[in-house]
Amino acid sequence: MKALNLIKLLFISFTMGAASLTLAADINVQILSATVKDQKIADATLTLQKNGEQSVTATTNAQGQALLNATFADSADALLIVKKAGYSNLVVKCPCAGMTYAISPVMTNLDGMRIVLNWGAAPSDLDSHLSYPNNHVYFSHMNGVDALLDVDDTTSYGPETITIQRKHDGEKYVYAVHDYSNRNNTNSSMLSNSGAKVFVYVGQTLIRTYYVPTNKVGNLWTIFAVTESGEFQDFNTIKNVTSHDRLETAEFQGVINNSTALAVTSGAENQVRAKALNTQGETAFHAKNFDEAIRLFQAAIELDGNYGQAYSNLGLTFQQAGRVAEALWANRKAIALASGATAPTVRASSHYNNGRIYEASEQWNDALREYRYAKQEKQNTVYDNAIQRMLDKGAQ
Repeated sequence: MKALNLIKLLFISFTMGAASLTLAADINVQILSATVKDQKIADATLTLQKNGEQSVTATTNAQGQALLNATFADSADALLIVKKAGYSNLVVKCPCAGMTYAISPVMTNLDGMRIVLNWGAAPSDLDSHLSYPNNHVYFSHMNGVDALLDVDDTTSYGPETITIQRKHDGEKYVYAVHDYSNRNNTNSSMLSNSGAKVFVYVGQTLIRTYYVPTNKVGNLWTIFAVTESGEFQDFNTIKNVTSHDRLETAEFQGVINNSTALAVTSGAENQVRAKALNTQGETAFHAKNFDEAIRLFQAAIELDGNYGQAYSNLGLTFQQAGRVAEALWANRKAIALASGATAPTVRASSHYNNGRIYEASEQWNDALREYRYAKQEKQNTVYDNAIQRMLDKGAQ
């Protein structure tokens, strides 16, 4: 009997060991520049983490490559974090093995934005498209007004990068990805199966990440718009187009212009959790722990995308932390979401805060516009004085 029990124990030990071996993963990743084609990024720090597991770190070599010896599976519940001085941090969901990612140099212009596309080995050619009034930035027309295609890739993985140097107030921008490899195949699901990810940067911060919808048929992924007032609208839909000439057609424009923004919903439980996180963020803010406050407000927004107060708090915290481009973005979302009796006050204060950011950067016309918006929402001598101050500077 003892011998039999020993055999059982050995078998259990062996199978448990085999199971742990199957969970382990050697994850090869390459890091490139988002703005310089094929430039490898050395000395970037990569951290792979998963709840309940020991984090794994590695540093990229001269070829931008790193090997992470993980003790857990390369699965969707693992996160890869990439950091390097002078670049925005990248946070991405795995699986990550064999992938190439691009990191974005910190942007300094207030109304700038960088959009970076990465994907897997197939299909070989995905194209980024940015459409806005009288402009269409893509492979065949790499430069538009205050926007350009920095990097184009036709041989898998990416990156494909579009940089908006200055978003113009009152103009709507739409971003989409076309599967050019399958432009003739209206039954293809390769775009949906590509593992494509889109990263959107403002200032020094990765503010949004989009993952391609899976199990869909189509060759055009319409992802998001930035509205006339600067608010993000998410579409995240896949449809078919039959155009072959790099999509400079009414068909393409019709699809992206008529896409319907996704409704943002959150359950009652998530709303309660979001409010608790927002309260914790306010405590961290008053303690001047701005990084922690930013993390908490962002966590609240992830749970409840309609939480206007959290966006307002986030904008103020970004501003106090000196991350003013990010503050503009958060304030605009707070303005769009403001509702109820306090809405005029929220909108007025958010416009005023944006005006102060522009004024500090000596962008007098932009500051004047924001101060006037604030006054339209609520009468206040502070707004009157700010308007007059900008007029004295020569703003129009």
